[in-house]
Amino acid sequence: MIDTTAPKPSVLFVCVHNAGRSQMAAGFLRDRAGDRIEVRSAGSMPADQINPVAVEAMGELGIDITAEQPKVLTTEAVQASDVVITMGCGDACPFFPGKRYEDWKLDDPAGQGIDAVRPIRDEIRTRIEQLVSELV
Repeated sequence: MIDTTAPKPSVLFVCVHNAGRSQMAAGFLRDRAGDRIEVRSAGSMPADQINPVAVEAMGELGIDITAEQPKVLTTEAVQASDVVITMGCGDACPFFPGKRYEDWKLDDPAGQGIDAVRPIRDEIRTRIEQLVSELV
């Protein structure tokens, strides 16, 4: 039986533009964890739109991230998250004691074709599956 009184863990994915890696990670986590984990993503300099190749790569696996929009990183989003994962882009995140921070060193899919984005997507999927096993 699931304990519905326990607060659900929350994860924040951060990359500069919040258009590729962090959006794919958030899409995978929503898909794998359902409503068991609260999912956020943001960027220090959000792009105007999600990387269409990232959308295509996720769509190949049946995960639709077309409705997502890049969002600006706020101190409040970091404070409200249990786990903060940066995407190897050197983002300076506000630091709060007691939070779990990870940096996933991933190639940037910006400007890449689908053949270059698939391996990035697949590495993110592997990391998300590990994260879900740790959190739920």
